[in-house]
Amino acid sequence: MKIKSLLTLTSLLFLTPLTSWAAEGPHDVYGLWLTQAKTGHVDIADCGDSTPCGTLVWVQSETGEPVLDANNPDPEARTRPLEGVQMVFGFSKKSKAWKSGKIYNPEDGKTYKSAIKKLEDGTLEVKGCVGPFCQTQIWTAVEDTQD
Repeated sequence: MKIKSLLTLTSLLFLTPLTSWAAEGPHDVYGLWLTQAKTGHVDIADCGDSTPCGTLVWVQSETGEPVLDANNPDPEARTRPLEGVQMVFGFSKKSKAWKSGKIYNPEDGKTYKSAIKKLEDGTLEVKGCVGPFCQTQIWTAVEDTQD
């Protein structure tokens, strides 16, 4: 009887951190994220269909002027500010991540296949892919500093 109780207690001690992470899990990608280059904030929220959409809400500007979507393939969109542009969208929930989505890269004006998931350390893994080749970035949560 004592051995069974000890095994149960040991199992609970080892599984508690895993279950607390699992409750949050890789699908909890919502929030405000600082890009890996530290030049933008992307606000990821529900698209309205229980999938994540990310909008660029802040872009670092060298001049203080709004940064424009100058590399967009649509000539009419090249004069719009990057702030407010939807960056990530179209995801499907898979067992360990959001996959089959899209990510817009304003640096080259192209949209790539994407997957996102929250890692155990609280960072966000963001992948952009062309065919089987992917580039991974790690985005960090922006701390709420407002009172």
